[in-house]
Amino acid sequence: MEQPPAGKVLTKLSGTTVGPGWTKVSCPCCASEQVEPLVLVKLGEKVLPETKRWLIRLIGASQKDGGAALLAHPGEDASGDIIVVSAPRCTLLRTTEELGLCKTYSNGNMEAFSYDDREKFKDSVFLTLAERQYIVKYELDGLRAQRDLRIPGLSDGVTLHNRDNIWQKLESAGVIVDMFPLHNQDKLKDLSEAWYSGNQLAQPLDSINEYFGSSVAIYFSFLDFYTWSLLPPALLGLLITYFSGRFSGSQFTYAEHDSESAVSGHMIQALFSMLWSTIVMELWKRRSSSLSYRWGIHHLAEHFAEPRPGFHGDIGVNPVTGRVEPLFPEWQRDLLIALVSIPVVGLFLGLVVMGMLCFYWGEAKVQDLHKDWDSLLSQILLYMPSVLHIIYTNVLATVYKMVAQALTEYENHREESAFQNHLTAKVLVFTFFNYFAVLFHIAFFKQDVPLLRKRLASLLVMTQLVNQLTEVVIPFLVDRFFSAPHRTGSEDDPEEDKFRNQSTLPAYPGLFAEYIELLVQFGYLSLFSCVYPLMAVLLLINNLTEIRSDAYKICKLFRKPFSPPVANMGVWQIAFEVLSFVSVMSNCWLLLSPRLQELLQEGGMSSTNIVLLAVLVEHVLILVKVVLRVLIPDEPDWIRKKREHIEYTSMQALREQVNPKMFNCSPF
Repeated sequence: MEQPPAGKVLTKLSGTTVGPGWTKVSCPCCASEQVEPLVLVKLGEKVLPETKRWLIRLIGASQKDGGAALLAHPGEDASGDIIVVSAPRCTLLRTTEELGLCKTYSNGNMEAFSYDDREKFKDSVFLTLAERQYIVKYELDGLRAQRDLRIPGLSDGVTLHNRDNIWQKLESAGVIVDMFPLHNQDKLKDLSEAWYSGNQLAQPLDSINEYFGSSVAIYFSFLDFYTWSLLPPALLGLLITYFSGRFSGSQFTYAEHDSESAVSGHMIQALFSMLWSTIVMELWKRRSSSLSYRWGIHHLAEHFAEPRPGFHGDIGVNPVTGRVEPLFPEWQRDLLIALVSIPVVGLFLGLVVMGMLCFYWGEAKVQDLHKDWDSLLSQILLYMPSVLHIIYTNVLATVYKMVAQALTEYENHREESAFQNHLTAKVLVFTFFNYFAVLFHIAFFKQDVPLLRKRLASLLVMTQLVNQLTEVVIPFLVDRFFSAPHRTGSEDDPEEDKFRNQSTLPAYPGLFAEYIELLVQFGYLSLFSCVYPLMAVLLLINNLTEIRSDAYKICKLFRKPFSPPVANMGVWQIAFEVLSFVSVMSNCWLLLSPRLQELLQEGGMSSTNIVLLAVLVEHVLILVKVVLRVLIPDEPDWIRKKREHIEYTSMQALREQVNPKMFNCSPF
């Protein structure tokens, strides 16, 4: 393997063919292609050149020899602390088939990519930047030792055993301290101008998918779809507010009893919200399936996942794969969940209840003060309990997220998917309880519609102010006055320095918090919009700025994240649908406000008949939601046919691969 002379700085890593400094390529067809730096691997400060040279050889070795079949460059010299990794075309194409990605075939249709049939696909260099970078990570994460050996240059004598995951072992030994995909500044600039820098309203979803990957693109697609779907409830809310005599600002005065026109508006808003939430989620499924087909991610292959880096246990033989790896009994994990995780989650739910009781105590105190003072100051103080409780719930949610992460780590899940599912379940249970417990208690136990309306107004205003401050103003100021000067370099700086500067950016925190935020506001709208018709208007305004602020954050304020190919929102889709179902019961029983009960009783209905009427309406609306779900298919008919065709051709190819003679023989 060729190495640059010691101390010599290579000022041009990109746009060159495979040559000095890069590991050699065994495939002749890849030897003359352009090298694109994709991933930066940062080594520990005390890693010796001997260890770095061994790691570079490992990365560049063929897969049959236990390597990753990638291209590696040592950066400035063999004693530096970075390795720049790229990938030859053959490795990219073979992994494309392994992942189950679909690409455009010669006939114009999307087909599951086949390496043996690669010439019949339209373009051999069709992978997006995000896919190429993820493939590098996928290959490095899959490195396994083929025999017992000691890592050269390590004084503590770290030994790799047969079938050990090499990358995880190197991370735990401190050899590798970081790995992240590199920004392409030209592509990032073009994307920024098309995304958030101009006055355009439409998002460049295909460009987002090309640069950041399908998981990020699907989030922004949903944010865009959900934001524009707020237009109908926003217009309805404005009309209801106007015709109920509250458009002039008296929406915020909270009269003791609503007028008959307001009650009628509440009923219309409740029925609309229940149907709207169902239709929106069903139409999103169709849009999601269209996007996943367009981006070639609707036929992803399922793999038996590697153990997580934090997974530990007694070394043994995995009965499924036959690999030697750590094993952890399922009953021990269930015991940890029952004896540790569930009680701790219960403790935090108790803290939510305690906060709710303090809120009611403060609410009663300020009400008494307002009766005594009846001044502008006391009018403002009426909002203080809600504001303080909102701050409390947000702080509690932040602390709980860290605790939930630690609990899920303690449960010792083998696979990353299981870890994420258990973490998401913990956070969703707490989020629903933390953000909606007070609202449900006010709505269904206290049956205090004015207090519920005031609480919702405080939530929406405070949430938007906090979000804009934390997601836009503070990050912009930090980037403008503190971070940017340290990252600014000259065009003549070596490529290594530009790559290394990207490591000064913080790691992207992921989309978890973004989905939680959307889920909470979807819950506010679908569950309680009938008592606060202007809610959709405020959410629409918030989300129009949210799109740009989220885009600015991921482009400017964080390192570029790895993005595994995903076909949909996964567990978040289920969470939104559960809230949509709960909205039927919530809105039906919200309509049984004291004022509405008075109106119904004036019409000659008893309280028993009113309850029976509510139950009947609830069941009818649930039936309507079920019918709507059946009538609106999850995917367009043309995509269903193409998906079934891809599954059929994949099955035929698998049969032919397993037994070509039997498959091709004729019975006659």
